[in-house]
Amino acid sequence: MGRPQKNRRVYTPPIFTDFKPAGISVKDLKKISLTLDEFEAIRLSDFLGMSQEEASEEMEISRPTFTRLIEAARKKLADFLINGKFLNLEGGNIHFRKNVIKCQKCEQTFHISFDINIKYCPYCNSSELINLAGGFGHGKCCIE
Repeated sequence: MGRPQKNRRVYTPPIFTDFKPAGISVKDLKKISLTLDEFEAIRLSDFLGMSQEEASEEMEISRPTFTRLIEAARKKLADFLINGKFLNLEGGNIHFRKNVIKCQKCEQTFHISFDINIKYCPYCNSSELINLAGGFGHGKCCIE
């Protein structure tokens, strides 16, 4: 029996979670799931340009573990792009560092700490807020 997997640190929940080729119904596509830790590996390495060493420290995992994550993520992204599949971001052993709140009325998004509880949008004063970390089952568990 292997070691239990350690929770990886992801900066914030993704704002978008579902991607597909235009003009094709989701029901006609094969699904690929990119875990949230794989998403974070892509964000840190390919989007922000961090080295594997820097990115592994940010996620609080070993560099070899980061290498496995980034390789799996890149393979899934290539499959999505080349074969035109439905890509969904979900799951993984993670904890978020910060949360993202989205206002359904004005569509603004803002990053907040988990220890801050807001009830109204700072842009339009609407109470129609979506807690994106909550959509992944996270909240109080992510407070450091």
